[in-house]
Amino acid sequence: MRDKLELALDAGRKTGALTLEYFGRQADVRDKGNGHPVSTADLEADLLLKEILLGACPDYGWLSEETADDARRLRKEAVWIVDPIDGTREFLQRIPEYVVSIALVRQGEPVVGVIFNPARDELYAAVRGGGAFLNGKRVFCSATTRLDQATLIVSRSEAGRGEVDPFHPHLGRVRPLGSVSYKLASVAAGRGDLNLSVQPKNEWDVCAGDLLVREAGGLMLDLNGRVRRYNQLDPLIDGGLVAGNQDLTSAMLELVGEVV
Repeated sequence: MRDKLELALDAGRKTGALTLEYFGRQADVRDKGNGHPVSTADLEADLLLKEILLGACPDYGWLSEETADDARRLRKEAVWIVDPIDGTREFLQRIPEYVVSIALVRQGEPVVGVIFNPARDELYAAVRGGGAFLNGKRVFCSATTRLDQATLIVSRSEAGRGEVDPFHPHLGRVRPLGSVSYKLASVAAGRGDLNLSVQPKNEWDVCAGDLLVREAGGLMLDLNGRVRRYNQLDPLIDGGLVAGNQDLTSAMLELVGEVV
């Protein structure tokens, strides 16, 4: 699996470099629907990832936010699940909190995960059973066990809509951060104690970050307490998710049940 990790790292670096060519420039943007923007950079990054990853592994399946879904992936032994630019809003607003997210899934389980923030030169990587790393240094989830001492990383849009307001009195701090993948990577690196999303997410948003959190000693669960199995017919994960160390994740799920 190390060869696939190296492939994903190479793809992440090259795609990140491509996005930086557009970062801070006026972008050609359209609305995909429901207020979700897509730019020229998203589409070119998707094409580059596909060229590198499927070029090396032509028999693998493909699931990407920016590619029309092909149900043949469900019959594949292994599937690349990618988001060429996770955090497109931040990217377009020139906020350095967007990432390239790459995961390899076998039999429903993520086995390779790479998340690259090119604007900050942060490269997160994990292979199943091998630990989680940031720029080559081993990282771990926070050891904080109490919610009232914990920093919760949340979506800017969810925070802006007041959707996490009921949780504020129970936490040490609430900090908005761009990109679902980047939030999960930050939790894996102990840069925040916990991540809560209350809105549905897609597999490409969370798959690589899920593996990073697992390999950093934590876990990611949906709000019903279930672990996600990937490469599903419907990639949408209903009802949000929580990620962090086991103590905080359990406590947060209990709190969600009380206040929602």
